[in-house]
Amino acid sequence: MPATGSRATEADVRSRTTLAAVLVVAVALVVAAVLLVLAVRSSLRDAAETTAEHRAGDLVAQVDAGRLPAPGEPDDEPDDEPDDVVWQVSGADGQVLAASRSLSGSIPPADGETVALRGGEHRYLVVTEDTAADGVVTVAVSLEDLDETTAALAVPLLVGVPLLLLVVAATTWLVVGRALRPVERIRTEVERISGSSLERRVPVPAGKDEIGRLARTMNQMLGRLQAASDRQQQFVADASHELRSPVASLRQAAEVAQAHPGALPEGELAATVGEEALRMQVLVDQLLVLARAGEGAPGLQRTDVDVDDLVLLHTRRGVEPSAEIDTTGVGPGRVHGDAVALAQVVRNLLDNAVRHADRRVVVGVRQQPDGVVLTVEDDGPGVPVAERERVFERFRRLDDARSRDAGGSGLGLAIVREVVATHGGSVELDSSPLGGARFVVRLPG
Repeated sequence: MPATGSRATEADVRSRTTLAAVLVVAVALVVAAVLLVLAVRSSLRDAAETTAEHRAGDLVAQVDAGRLPAPGEPDDEPDDEPDDVVWQVSGADGQVLAASRSLSGSIPPADGETVALRGGEHRYLVVTEDTAADGVVTVAVSLEDLDETTAALAVPLLVGVPLLLLVVAATTWLVVGRALRPVERIRTEVERISGSSLERRVPVPAGKDEIGRLARTMNQMLGRLQAASDRQQQFVADASHELRSPVASLRQAAEVAQAHPGALPEGELAATVGEEALRMQVLVDQLLVLARAGEGAPGLQRTDVDVDDLVLLHTRRGVEPSAEIDTTGVGPGRVHGDAVALAQVVRNLLDNAVRHADRRVVVGVRQQPDGVVLTVEDDGPGVPVAERERVFERFRRLDDARSRDAGGSGLGLAIVREVVATHGGSVELDSSPLGGARFVVRLPG
């Protein structure tokens, strides 16, 4: 059924496009044909009127000279077209004094108008001029040439215009159908793509036209959707794995306490529950931070934030670190950002440095013209060059057992990169002069 509907839609598009093209061309051709016929008729009418005026002028000159033109004079009515021009001379009282030999009846004195004469097959154009004796010279010129020329034009136009419209319709139908074939192939392939088959791609036409660009853009979109789906599936799998560990510990402690009420020392069950619950809470909180950071910058509550205050506040929060934290390099530094999210960045970097340091952690904050630079470095084992990008991936640990025992969830550095990116900044990892890792965060002002 979907294929039938798509073919019907394609036929509708072709029909509408063809109809529109035919209508536009038909209007243009009809207007052009009418203008052509009118122009030819006007030209022939002007020529007939000029002939009549010249003839009337000659007749007036003869009458004013005191001589009535004779009907049979050779210059009066040419032998080859005896009925094309007829004339009459009337006196002041309206009586016809002289007329052409072929004229039957009289010519109405309708200057500039067309009239029908007795015995004539075509209408005549009438021109009148006054004589010196208050007489009137009337000349009528046949419009036979005008009628015959109009008829000669009408036949090819009546036949040619419909034929040309048929050619336009057929050409438009074929061209539109050929142009829509790649679109139909793209639509068919997109219809087959589902959430479990995001690896499929639409066919890309060979040309570099709009349809080709559309196909390439759709493939890029499908690539982004596939990458996002893969990341989501991996994230869900990793999160499930991380949550399984504290849940299993809680269940094990509960089962032991239920099966052997006196086996656990007093308070150990409560301590185990509290510790594992805290791990789960930290993990869930970090997952929520990542989810909010992934929604983009519009969700941030931006204010002026003193980064140096965030650093000093975290180092004095009352927790005894396992390493000395040197804050002598912390200077004033203010950015425009989300205070809660930036505090999470500072906290995660310091916790990571303390976790891996042997004895010392050095923190620095510098104000620069384009923003603030935050550095956190330690004297621990450092991070190999090949692993420096991987540490920012979610749930990525270089030493799983040691990180888990130290309380790490594998999300801290991923949160750092996400939050810094939503603020338009960057984070880099290189070697520290102390021998360990050195994180450099650049935040725009």
